[in-house]
Amino acid sequence: MTAARPGAVLALALALASAFGVAGPADACSAGRVELRGPFGTAAFSVEIADEPAERAAGLMHRTSLPLGSGMLFIYEYPQSVAFWMENTLIPLDMIFADETGKVVRVHARAVPLDRTPIPGGDGILAVLEINGGLAARIGIEPGAELRHPALPQDRAAWPCEPP
Repeated sequence: MTAARPGAVLALALALASAFGVAGPADACSAGRVELRGPFGTAAFSVEIADEPAERAAGLMHRTSLPLGSGMLFIYEYPQSVAFWMENTLIPLDMIFADETGKVVRVHARAVPLDRTPIPGGDGILAVLEINGGLAARIGIEPGAELRHPALPQDRAAWPCEPP
């Protein structure tokens, strides 16, 4: 395997970010959209929200596909220790764990479908974004990136929503 040139990696990340929609002020911070920014640029995903216990328990179970540029955003009532597993989940997923400021603290790549092994996110997690497996690495999403969504406490957000 040949190492990619930094410029080529950046170009790929920017192309992928562009494919998912670069956030603009008019569409920033809507409930059905999550944005991430970091050295890769900015990427946005259309999301379903799982903010009730039953929704979080079901997650993306039993689905046979997930459209590119889509995901599920799990929001908790308060920062806590969380762990996920892939029971009844049929597609590989990346899990992006964020604290109450929206700072990404962990990325679990390519969770294995149907695996019951717990995937810990760590302590102090308020939000988890699930996207297609392998996509976080292709874009360049790593710990330290910032996630923006109106469900995060805006007074503590590393990347707050713009005022309307």
